Amino acid sequence: MCLAVPMQITEIKDSQAIIAAGGVQRQISLLLLPEAQVGDYVLVHAGFAIQRLDEAEAQETLRLWAELLAAEGEKDADGRR
Repeated sequence: MCLAVPMQITEIKDSQAIIAAGGVQRQISLLLLPEAQVGDYVLVHAGFAIQRLDEAEAQETLRLWAELLAAEGEKDADGRR
């Protein structure tokens, strides 16, 4: 299974971007999405921006991720709640 995570572009230099979400920053490639701009939300997979998202869609996806992670954190060591 592959996952792509929505993150916001905070800086661009050449074909590289700095992205951020949830206090995490990473450097990624924009070679597959050269039209991306600072402020855009993009789906990131394997170090590449692969698709632009509108802000509402990105925020909803991030909210769902946070909800999922919180539910996982409620499980005990044996995977039970």
